[in-house]
Amino acid sequence: MLERLGFLPAAASTHAARVDALYFFLIAVSGFFATLIAGLIVTFAYRYRRRAGSETPQPIKGSLALELTWSIIPFGIAMVIFFWGARLFVSVHTPPANALDVFVVGRQWMWKVQHIEGRREINELHVPIGRPVKLTLTSEDVIHSFFVPAFRIKQDAVPGRYTQEWFEATLPGTYHLFCAEYCGTEHSRMIGHIVVMDPADYQAWLSEGVPAGANAASGASTGVLAVAASGEALFQRLGCATCHRGVSGALGPALGGLFGTRVKLQDGETVVADEDYLRESIVNPQAKIVEGYQALMPTFQGQVSEEDLMQLITYIKALRGS
Repeated sequence: MLERLGFLPAAASTHAARVDALYFFLIAVSGFFATLIAGLIVTFAYRYRRRAGSETPQPIKGSLALELTWSIIPFGIAMVIFFWGARLFVSVHTPPANALDVFVVGRQWMWKVQHIEGRREINELHVPIGRPVKLTLTSEDVIHSFFVPAFRIKQDAVPGRYTQEWFEATLPGTYHLFCAEYCGTEHSRMIGHIVVMDPADYQAWLSEGVPAGANAASGASTGVLAVAASGEALFQRLGCATCHRGVSGALGPALGGLFGTRVKLQDGETVVADEDYLRESIVNPQAKIVEGYQALMPTFQGQVSEEDLMQLITYIKALRGS
């Protein structure tokens, strides 16, 4: 109803109805207590006003039942809001296993998008209806915020790390994309669109921008997609294969099957080999030295762009252990 009257953007994702329900509940609770408190203030001010100059107020005795009531009921309401919000937060930040991977890089002042199949876009993102889409975001300069009101999603793109969010579009159409974090003088122009398409139309659009043979660029043995294929080409060009050969006596640790495992470091600590760990190991390899290896790897800070880093990480994620 409110969407039709123009008070809210269209509810065009599976998140929208649940986010709106919590939002309206918060408004209802806030409105109820604001009205109740304001009404009691006016009522008590009128009823207990001083009627004569010599009048003195009567002593007030405390009421344990009243104090328990106005403590327990608000506490219960606060716990409902907390658990409701926590459940929604976890759901919004836990993408399904079958979600499409899309990489997003924010920079002053545009959004650069790359699909796992290799198609690239600027300030626009095409997605199929009824299919979960996972966004992996980062920034090349300052903090940006990827905000799609119709999907009820907003996630910061932070320089030097990766963040994630996901959505599943439910209505075909074109929806606004904004940067919701002040990021510089041209912040207001950092806008774009999300185009939701039928699955068949999306596949046709996707195939138009993928170079012929892109999926085979890395060889039949790897079977990776275009982004990983580009990552493999970059891996070879930068000379990474010289040390990370996956054989005994190699100067660097094997990368096959590394992603998602726990890595033991020289100081005895263990870390999970996730996207942030891989990124840090490329741009600042001295930060976490793997046990049994020397600090020989040079830094690639400034030599590879954020898109290059995502391609390298996608390639490493696609590698399987022998």
